Amino acid sequence: YSVMVIADGLSSPWAVTPLPDGRLVITEKVGTLRIATTTGKLSNPIPGFPKVDDRNQGGLLDVAPAPDFETSRMLYFTFAERTSQGSLTAVGKGVLSTDERQIENFQVIYRAMPYYDNSKHFGSRIVFDNTGNIFVSTGERSDLATRPKAQLLDNGYGKVIHITPNGQPVPANPFVNTANALPEIYSYGHRNPQGLAI
Repeated sequence: YSVMVIADGLSSPWAVTPLPDGRLVITEKVGTLRIATTTGKLSNPIPGFPKVDDRNQGGLLDVAPAPDFETSRMLYFTFAERTSQGSLTAVGKGVLSTDERQIENFQVIYRAMPYYDNSKHFGSRIVFDNTGNIFVSTGERSDLATRPKAQLLDNGYGKVIHITPNGQPVPANPFVNTANALPEIYSYGHRNPQGLAI
């Protein structure tokens, strides 16, 4: 192996994903994005996100450029969202501004309900399928009260979900006609999936 450091000074980086031009987008758990070149140039922190729950395993997590990123400049993210009801894995999207100094028009498109008050096992990988829809992994939240729910189809814990770019269930999902099942579920019974690939 030949190893070369291309960026340092990052604040708890979580995901690294290439853009179409070869540069790397890097999420930082505290709730900022960075862009790095493979020759070592690193951007300033890029804001534009809602407040994230960056305790323990939470924070701003995965990032994936939209298939049409070169024209739309749209990026998709997962993050730990915290409210007075607790926290959960959320999926959002926003536009990287033309000057690359902020994420614009960020909106949440999906929440892996219900909320639960802890800060572990958010899962949180994103991958686009070949039709432009999105697979997202969620964790079972690492608690005796939540872990059995990964085996049930009425909640977002411990699942791989399959949604459209606007956060709606993909119509061909396997449980769309199953009574009391969330139609966005693609597979279930997972602990805390940290990798997705097609």
